[in-house]
Parts: sequence; structure tokens; C-alpha cells
Amino acid sequence: MEDKSRLVAVKTLCDIDENKAYSNIRLNHYFKKYNLEQIDRAFASEILYGTLRWKARIDYFIQRFSRVKIEKMSLWVLNCLRIAVYQIFFMDKVPDFAAVNQSVEIVKLKDKKSSSFVNGVLRNILRRRNEFDRIDIKDDIKRLSIEYSHPEWYVKKFSNELGRDFVVDLMKKNNLPPSLSIRVNTLKCTRDELKKVLHEKGIEVYDGKVEESLVLKGYGPIEKSEEFIKGLFTVQDESSMLVSRVLAPKPGERVMDLCSAPGGKTTHIAQLMKNNGEILAFDIHEHKLELVEQNASRLGIDIIRTYLKDSSIFMKEFENSSDRVLVDAPCSGLGLIRKKPEIRWNVTMKDIINLQKVQYEILKNASRYLKINGTLVYSTCTITHEENEEIIKKFLNEHDNFELVDICFVLPERFKVQTCKNGYIKLFPNMHDVDGFFISKLRRKW
Repeated sequence: MEDKSRLVAVKTLCDIDENKAYSNIRLNHYFKKYNLEQIDRAFASEILYGTLRWKARIDYFIQRFSRVKIEKMSLWVLNCLRIAVYQIFFMDKVPDFAAVNQSVEIVKLKDKKSSSFVNGVLRNILRRRNEFDRIDIKDDIKRLSIEYSHPEWYVKKFSNELGRDFVVDLMKKNNLPPSLSIRVNTLKCTRDELKKVLHEKGIEVYDGKVEESLVLKGYGPIEKSEEFIKGLFTVQDESSMLVSRVLAPKPGERVMDLCSAPGGKTTHIAQLMKNNGEILAFDIHEHKLELVEQNASRLGIDIIRTYLKDSSIFMKEFENSSDRVLVDAPCSGLGLIRKKPEIRWNVTMKDIINLQKVQYEILKNASRYLKINGTLVYSTCTITHEENEEIIKKFLNEHDNFELVDICFVLPERFKVQTCKNGYIKLFPNMHDVDGFFISKLRRKW
């Protein structure tokens, strides 16, 4: 068994299905375990993320040509079929025989008896490949769910809230890999200086939509680059950068970041403060706080103090003490589907309702840490009404000493569209070409 790339893809898919594992973490685990070269890592990643994106469409097609129901197949067998179908229909440079033969070989590692079954299903699919685009479903929601490979609840919910055409456009965008944006560390260099250095190394790089952002194309493992190690930049989506810009911290202030790990926004806040002042960074996981500290050290930032604490529990020692507070709340992550396609399959409406309780508790606590006239930013990387507008509405109903603050004027021109209301903005991948995000700003009046 020589083909480690496809094996890694199958193993990672099984981990995601069995344990709701994070794709990037498991993928990196197997990269190290099997000592994969960069070209093999790229191939494994393409198979994994492509299969996750198109899983519903792939499963529908497999079921058409299998006498065994998908629910009755072992995950090992099913994921071997899935990666082969993905390669056949979405990877033009991969020969059909290689996609089929390698999946059959991988099946044999755990289930020799099923190898002939897998071979038969895939050969049948090859013979009738022209039927891949045929979806014989009359119900519109169910058909869209298969056609664009998103859960039915997602299609139904967001069609009702945002309109059918918008959701189709959103799902199309969710199925495209995102570009990579980086945040220039303005404590060490300017955007133009870093752009020049990267250009000279043959990296295609463009100015982003946010003042300190660059967008990369045709990049390799950028986090292994000399410039990354020296702390000249960090990887961060532009929507995430807008959060700290809306918070608008000033040098010398005291800022609390209640859900800080892995530190992208925390270190950006420090940049905007010119590394002058005090940032208190909280998280519930020790290993994640270590990431905040490592990122701060790499970027040359020394004003961040980390605290291992649960922000859903009120901390009286910080009451009325801060100029600004950021709540980048734990959420369903549905704005990140382009980057982490497994999210669409792992999140349920029950998860969203459960998250509401935690989000509200953290926001309520955060409001008590502010000085009078202090500002609070509440953000999530999701697009659900329940985790965003409903949280803010409930908070304002119960806290008449707070008001929404207009943020449209601080946003780059590209984002000043109809989704920017008085006090908050909702960002969508298909509208703004960034991760889906919600950002709201509040001020304590008394």
C-alpha cells in the first residue's frame, strides 16, 4: 500500500464522521504520522476537502448504484467510495483507473471482503457517469440540498430568512475554496514592505480590503516561511480583522478579550494599540491560551496577559475596570463553511439553541466589566439570527444603560452595503468574499 495521500483522506473522513473531529487537526496529525511530502499533503487535502464539500451529492450518486444502503455500509467502505467518486467527477487530472484501484486497495486494509463490492459499485458508476448531474427529486428543498451539498435544515432555514436565490448563491460560494488572507504586523513592517518581500519570493500577493490585509494566491506552506517565523504577518481572514477595527482600541487603554484563543483578534488589538496599554486575554482551554502567548511572542507583542477562566461565569475582580471589551463568542461557525466544510454536516439546530445560552451569559458578564462610556463588541463567525440579532435584541431589552453604536463609517467602502445596519453588520461569503461574520458594537451610557 504505497498511496499514503488517499489513505490519509479516508482516515480523516472517518475521524470526522465518528467523532466530529476538526478536519485541519486530524489532517495535520496524519501528515506527521505518515511523513507526507508537500505535494502529497496538497493532494490529500484536495481529496478530503472536496469530498466534504460535495458529500451529499456524492452519497446520492453512490446510493443510486449500490444495492447496499449507505446507512448499512461501514464508514471505511463508504469513505473509500466517496473519495473515488470525488476524484472521478471533480479531479480531471486523476485517471479513473487510479481513483478506483487505489480505493479498492485501501478498503482491503480493513475489510478485504468488501473490496469486490467497492470495485463493482465504482465500475458501475464509471459506465453511467453521464448521469451524475441527474437529480430525480421533486421537492425543492431536498433537491437543492443534494445539488449544492448542504443539509436540508440549512437550505430550509436560510431560504426562509434570506430568500431562495440568495441561499443558492451562498451555497455555491461555500463550495469554493477561499483565498488566503494575511494580516501584516504593522509593529514590524508596512503592508507595502511585506508585499515587496513576498513578490520577490515569487508569491502572488494583492492588497486586501482591510488596511493591513494582503491576499495571497499560488502560495505554499506560508506558515513555514521566514517572514511568518519572524512575525511579519499572521494568517487571518479579513472579516475577523474587521472585528478589532470596529472595537477601535487606543494606545494606553485597558482591553478585555473574553474568548481570545488562538489570538488573532487579541494580537490585532495590540497592533492597533501600538503595543502600548494592557490586554487581558481569557480562554477556557489551557492549550489554546498557549497559542495566544506563542502568537504574541512571535509578533513581538508584550502587553497581553492570559487568564485560564470560563467567561460564562462572572469575574467580580474585573468589574467596571475596562475601556473596551471584546466578546468573540463561541458559535456554530456556519460562516466558516468554505474553510471547514465539515461544519455543515456537524452542526444542528439543537447546537445553535444550546449555544445561545452560553453566548448570552458571556455578553451579560462582559457588560459589567466596562467603565461608563466604555465600548463592547460582540462578534461571531456565524450567520444565524439566533446567535446574533436575537442575542443583541435580548441584551438591549434587559440593559437600558447600553446603546448600539453606528459602525458603518469605520468599515472599508466594500462593506458599506445593505447588511450594515445601525450598530451591526452581517458579512456573507457570497456578498463580501470573506468568512461569514456578525459584528455589533455597544456603548455603556451609565
